[in-house]
This record gives sequence, C-alpha cells and structure tokens, in this order.
Amino acid sequence: MEIWINPACSKCRSAVSLLDAEGASYTVRRYLDDVPSEDEIRAVLDRLGLEPWDITRTQEAEAKELGVKEWARDAGARERWIAALAAHPKLIQRPIITADDGTAVVARTDDAVRDALSR
Repeated sequence: MEIWINPACSKCRSAVSLLDAEGASYTVRRYLDDVPSEDEIRAVLDRLGLEPWDITRTQEAEAKELGVKEWARDAGARERWIAALAAHPKLIQRPIITADDGTAVVARTDDAVRDALSR
C-alpha cells in the first residue's frame, strides 16, 4: 500500500504511526514533493469512488485565491478540478492510502486507517 502524506500534517503523522504500530508494509509518498500527475489523481479518485471536489481542501489560501468554492461540481468541471489539484497539490486532502485490493481511503481517522489495513 502507499500513503500520500504531508509530514507537517498531524493526521498524516497519526496515520503513519498507526500503520507502523500494526506492522504494515507501505510506501510513503510526500505528495508535495512528488506531485501526482493528473492521471494519478484520476486513478486515485476512481479507487476512492469520489470526485475531485470531494478531496479538495477548500479552506487553503490557494483554494480561496483560485475561487474553487464557486466552481461547478459536475462532470463538465471535473477536469478543471483535477488540473487544479495537480497544479496545487497542497489542495489535496490528506492522508490518502491506496490499499492492496485496488481501493483507497482518505485516512483522516484511525478507523479509516484500520479500514485500509483490512483490505
């Protein structure tokens, strides 16, 4: 499994600590340094079963500058959102764990991390 993290994020550090405590085998991706491509974001969204606006941190300063809260949330706007996430990775909700079974979870809680571990 892989976990997308920002080391400065307490939720990310908590998720990594839980993975370590459970003895999980995983790869860390510091997504602010190793920015996901648009194709990778699409693939993770498919695995999550979510849309890009569902994983966008709309309270970030960059989101406010872009005005994302005003953007349409429909199929026609999907690519605009994905492009924004690729161009501004700080807007991606974290942490995201891609599980071994091909699914993924936004692992902001211990329960979500355990859910990823059980897959």
